[in-house]
Amino acid sequence: MVDSILSLNPSNTLHTKIPLNNLISQSVSSSNYRITFKPIKFRIPAIRASSMPKDSVQQPSFPDTLLNNTRKHQVLESITTSLSNCLSETNLHLTVPALKSKTRGKVRDIYDSGDYLVLVTTDRQSAFDRVLASIPFKGQVLNETSLWWFERTRHIVSNAVVSAPDKNVTIAKKCSVFPVEFVARGFVTGSTDTSLWTVYDKGIRNYCGNVLPDGMVKNQKLPKNILTPTTKAADHDVPVTPDEIIEKGLMTRADYEEASEKALSLFEYGQQVALEHGLILVDTKYEFGKANDGSILLIDEVHTPDSSRYWIANSYLERIQNGLEPENVDKEFLRLWFKSHCNPYEDEVLPDAPKDLVSELAWRYIFLYETITKSKFEVQSTKEPIHDRISRNVASALSSLK
Repeated sequence: MVDSILSLNPSNTLHTKIPLNNLISQSVSSSNYRITFKPIKFRIPAIRASSMPKDSVQQPSFPDTLLNNTRKHQVLESITTSLSNCLSETNLHLTVPALKSKTRGKVRDIYDSGDYLVLVTTDRQSAFDRVLASIPFKGQVLNETSLWWFERTRHIVSNAVVSAPDKNVTIAKKCSVFPVEFVARGFVTGSTDTSLWTVYDKGIRNYCGNVLPDGMVKNQKLPKNILTPTTKAADHDVPVTPDEIIEKGLMTRADYEEASEKALSLFEYGQQVALEHGLILVDTKYEFGKANDGSILLIDEVHTPDSSRYWIANSYLERIQNGLEPENVDKEFLRLWFKSHCNPYEDEVLPDAPKDLVSELAWRYIFLYETITKSKFEVQSTKEPIHDRISRNVASALSSLK
């Protein structure tokens, strides 16, 4: 247990203290630093999710709220009882007559209904281009988080969402998917082979068409947000430059320029909203498709804890100055645990993730959803088997779309 918990927020990785103004934009109010991002002219649409009651007394610090509070203990009870009841696999093509075929992704199972796609978000946990574990309620968190962001980013780009008949399901319009992931980054960080810090630490200063300055340290804010696109190989992501994307015929120049502009706008908007809720949106990925009318659509997921890295804002500067990793609200600690206990890229069989880490990650996903949306996560009843519930809801939704 102790070994697992110690890995939640790893200790020293930076060994050189550097001036704060080299780390992140700042303004000074009394003795406190305030993190700021490039001003943008987005108007945040009204939040329609039911608001959680505000307490008039002084609120605990963000780390205390994340790591130890009454809400966490409530949720952990449900998480613990659901460890053996995760949605790890679905077979709706065998239970819903309208579904013609199944495509199994790392996390989502995608079904073809003819006119629409049915996307089921499972509880599978993916990293290092493979599945590591199953996390209770993760699929529901990802689906509901994406739906929240999809609704609030329509002023930037249209999306493919048609309806959400179940907590784990989104029905989407069909479109021609671009075989490119738009990875947006605001900081030099990460632990995977394609992460910005990994390549930067190797001395690479031109990455995916971005020229990076010398002298940066891990977890430092970039001079400006950048895109580091990737495309799919057989079993892993491959970094590519914009020119390579166009030369290989993956996208036209016009489509790439439009999609990249929308990706950066989405990222800036996401950073603004996250910061207003005490979080830093560090990096994320977007996927786009092209509708029959030629318009660009946002697809897949948006700003979820699976596709994004989040840090706690109010402790960032102090921890970086003291050579510590930022406090995170994402799956990074699970990635680091696997990297310290095996070779997740090459080992054929991986060790089982400790239950305390699995439970902690499930809580952090729920915590992030509640922090961003200001709404209470609804734990679904287990009286009806998850697969039966999803099958029933999807069948009903498809029938109504005919």
